[in-house]
Amino acid sequence: MAKANSSSISARVALKLRDGGPDSVNGIAEALELSRTSVENVLGVLTASADITRTTVAGSGVGRPSRRYELDAPAGYVAGVDVGKASIRVVIADLAGTVIADHAGGGVGTVADGASKLDTVTLQVKAAFHEASLPLDRLRAVGLSLPGIVDEAGSVVTSVVIPEWSGVDVGSRLAVALGAPVVVDNGVRLAAVAEHELGAAQLVDDVLYLSVGNRIAMGLILDGKPRRGRHNAAGDIGRLAVRGVDPETGEIRWAHGTGAAELFQRVRDDEPAAIQELAAFTEELAHSLATLIMAVDPGKVVVGGGLSRAHDEFLVPLGRAVSRRIRLAAEVPIVGARLGDEAAAHGALVHAFAHASERIYGIAGMTVPRITPIA
Repeated sequence: MAKANSSSISARVALKLRDGGPDSVNGIAEALELSRTSVENVLGVLTASADITRTTVAGSGVGRPSRRYELDAPAGYVAGVDVGKASIRVVIADLAGTVIADHAGGGVGTVADGASKLDTVTLQVKAAFHEASLPLDRLRAVGLSLPGIVDEAGSVVTSVVIPEWSGVDVGSRLAVALGAPVVVDNGVRLAAVAEHELGAAQLVDDVLYLSVGNRIAMGLILDGKPRRGRHNAAGDIGRLAVRGVDPETGEIRWAHGTGAAELFQRVRDDEPAAIQELAAFTEELAHSLATLIMAVDPGKVVVGGGLSRAHDEFLVPLGRAVSRRIRLAAEVPIVGARLGDEAAAHGALVHAFAHASERIYGIAGMTVPRITPIA
């Protein structure tokens, strides 16, 4: 059997303490099937160079006190940031993945230029740390969610919502301002990641996430991994899903309301024209969604975005309309998103832990922790 190298043993020990809680040398050695000497050597390095602390616990019997080790979770923090026109949401987690702060502030929609929009994001991150009384100098990494097509390196290819950032390496610029690495991806893709990791689609390997709000967009999880596509554009269906959207921005246009909220209020007031408009929209979207389901064959469909909160008026009729169009041996569940408006920020948090883990922990081979949202 191949001998494990010291770096892989370090990661195994650190993961045991992060995900399993405090433990003794004997407990770690037994759980990981390692020699006590190997564990002691690794812990000596980790207590000197990483976020592992040692506590001496007095025992009730004769002999030396017991030594217990644990991850110093508050030694560093990771932020997930979701940038939009109307708002910027920031969630902050400790090194164990527990979310300890959730901040919402003004978006970039009314900010004049691209550089000022970046400054706004920086200010909102700093405000989130200030509100939570957390030291900003312990920020280890940031995951950034934004509307637009983002390449694998994290650069914005194009964004119709924030056009000033098209062609810009937003992550590198924010990293300088925040003093920590910043990894970037598309917001709907990250919302799909969040629902898969800790939301309505846990334990499902193939997930279709449909966001229906001011625009329509899709995120795909295939074989447990987010699907980017050859041109990083997988899920950019906003201008194709239904007719009548703005051809430039993909925004949904309503004839009987300035926005979805007004339309739904008119539906609840039993206005025939509003009811007919919503029904026609739902039927057309169902046709597109049924086509996507037959193309992908997901285990579950998760519907997020503002319209998903209208359960009886929109989500239930959408599910029925889709069911009429597809013929599968097993029903494909269509459910509302569990994380709501916070999905993309939590997905950005997962993205940061996944792509900046060595910078976060100082150890190679660390996996994403179990993210625990604020109750």
